[in-house]
Amino acid sequence: MEPPGDACEGEEVPPRPRRHLLELPWEDVLVPHVLCYLPLRQLLSLQRVSKAFQALIQLYLTNMRCLDLGQAELPIPQDAFRNLVKDNEVLQRLALQNCSDWLEDQDLIPVIGQNHHLQQIELSGCVQLTRQALVAIALSCPQLRCLSLAHCEWVDGLSLRSLADRCKALEGLDLTACRQLKDEAICYLAHKCSRLKSLSLAVNANVGDAAVEEIAKSCPELEQLDLTGCLRVKNDSIRVLAEYCPKLRSLKVKHCHNVAESSLSILRGRGVELDVEQPLQRALVLLQDVVGLAPFINLQI
Repeated sequence: MEPPGDACEGEEVPPRPRRHLLELPWEDVLVPHVLCYLPLRQLLSLQRVSKAFQALIQLYLTNMRCLDLGQAELPIPQDAFRNLVKDNEVLQRLALQNCSDWLEDQDLIPVIGQNHHLQQIELSGCVQLTRQALVAIALSCPQLRCLSLAHCEWVDGLSLRSLADRCKALEGLDLTACRQLKDEAICYLAHKCSRLKSLSLAVNANVGDAAVEEIAKSCPELEQLDLTGCLRVKNDSIRVLAEYCPKLRSLKVKHCHNVAESSLSILRGRGVELDVEQPLQRALVLLQDVVGLAPFINLQI
């Protein structure tokens, strides 16, 4: 006897009804396990499929923790950016280095103002912003840990002080080519943000020994420091750095013409990664290139 419910021999089994994607649980399945793997442009395209898809995508955008426009295959236009962030109040990471052509204070400041949980912000090359953007970050992001402002020449000493006063949990800060900054502002930052682990002051001829020494004495957790092109930095501050920063793993001093091997050798002996070779090694490599004596020179001398 066949169990009840089974189809009799020769009887056609009715096809199972197809389930629509939108019938799956939105908040438990689609948002955390499906939409998070789609590129931003596909998400924006899905919004135009139907009102239901528009509601689903908006739910995802409202709850996303990370917005990285640097990973977008093509630049995201200004209107699309505003649509992406208009209802979100839970962002933890915001990367906008791909928006440098159009990003202004009026685009960024409202987003910063409604997202108080931001921990990482990347604004490298966003040259159309002003110091007011940095002040807004300082006022609204007390949990900020990493901030990239490389090539943002609008950063000045006063706005950096505001950041230092309010974002004391900072661990990573990129101030590459922020040429308005001088030793006084950097010293204030180091004194207030003693948890710094990574700092770049590269391509700033205003940075000198005073700033480096204050960083060394105030930031014992420092692991990475970039001083590339800081022409006023000399041996004395490098020695202080070696003395006060036992966790230092990487130091960049290329084009720092006043920094010599006499100060770098201390760090080199500790295994710190340096971006300049030892003088003898450098001379031998140059000799190989110029004279062609490679077969006759032992580079392990």
